Amino acid sequence: MVEAMRRRMGVGLLALVLSSAAFGTSGPFAKALIEAGWSPGAVVLLRIAGAALLLLPVGLWQVRHRLQDVVRELPLVVGYGCLAVAAAQLGYFQAVERLAVGVALLIEYLGIVLVVLCVWALTRRRPHRLTGLGIVLALVGLALVLDVTGQRTPDLVGVAWGLLAATGLAGHYVLAARETTLPPFTFAGLGLGAGAVVLAALGLLGVLPMRAGASVVDVAGLDAPAWLALAELVVVAAAVAYVLGVLGARHLGSTLASFVGLTEVLFAVLFAWLVLGELPGPWQLVGGVVILAGVAAVRLGERAQAEESEHDGADFDLPSPVA
Repeated sequence: MVEAMRRRMGVGLLALVLSSAAFGTSGPFAKALIEAGWSPGAVVLLRIAGAALLLLPVGLWQVRHRLQDVVRELPLVVGYGCLAVAAAQLGYFQAVERLAVGVALLIEYLGIVLVVLCVWALTRRRPHRLTGLGIVLALVGLALVLDVTGQRTPDLVGVAWGLLAATGLAGHYVLAARETTLPPFTFAGLGLGAGAVVLAALGLLGVLPMRAGASVVDVAGLDAPAWLALAELVVVAAAVAYVLGVLGARHLGSTLASFVGLTEVLFAVLFAWLVLGELPGPWQLVGGVVILAGVAAVRLGERAQAEESEHDGADFDLPSPVA
C-alpha cells in the first residue's frame, strides 16, 4: 500500500514537472514567431485551435453518452474559454512581445492575488495572515520586477497586457473550481474550442490583427521553419502540457499540484535564455523570487483558512493552472 502510494506520488510529481516544463516553452517559441513578424493574435489562435482539435476527440468520446451534460455546462465552458483561455493566452502572448518572457509570466501569476482580493471583497472574510503576507511579498516583488525606481523603465503597454493575462488566470481559478459533471479533458477541450472561436471572431471583425510572418524563425541562433515552432506550441506547450497537468493533478491533488506548477516560471526563464538569449536583470530575478515566495505564502494561507472553515462549507483551495 505504501509502495503503491509512493509510486503514485512519483508519477504525479514527474508528470507535473514535465507539464510545467512544457508550458514554460510557450513564451519563448511564441516570441520567436512574433519577432519573425507573426502577430500575437495569430500565434495564440493557432495554438489554442490546434490544441482544441487534439483534445476534443478524446473529451467528446468521454461524454458520448452524456451530451445533455455538455449542453447544460455550455455557459460555464464559454465563460472559461473567454476569460481563462482567450484573455489569459492573448494577454500573455501580447505581453511577451514587449517584455521579457519571465517578466510577463510573473505578472500573469499575480492572478492568484487577484482571486484572493476578489474573494475578500465579496465575502468580507479577512484573509489568513499568511495570505496577507503573500500579497505584500507579491506586490514588493512586482515593484522589483518592473524596476519602479526608474533604472529601467518598463513598457507600460506590455505591463497592461500582462495584467490582462493575470485577470484571465484569475478567471481560470474561479471557473475551474466550479462544480461540473464534465471530465477534465472534456472541459479543457471545450474551453479551448470556445476561446478559439472568440479569437477567430475578433480577427474576422478586424479587432484583433491576424498576421502571418516569415516562414523561418530564429530559435537558439538557428534558422527553423515557422511551422515547427507552431507545432511545438500546439503539441508540446498545449496538448501535452494539458494532458500531463491533468494526470499529475489527479495523482497529487490540487494543492500540491499548484505548488509544483510554480516551477513553470523557472522553466520559462530557462527556455527564454536558451531559445532567445533573454535573461532578466539581477533585480528582476530577485523580484521574481519574491513574487514566487508571495504566491507560495498565499497558497499556504488559503489552505490554512480552508481547513479552519471546513465547518461552514467554505472552500478556499485553488486548483492548479491549466492554461
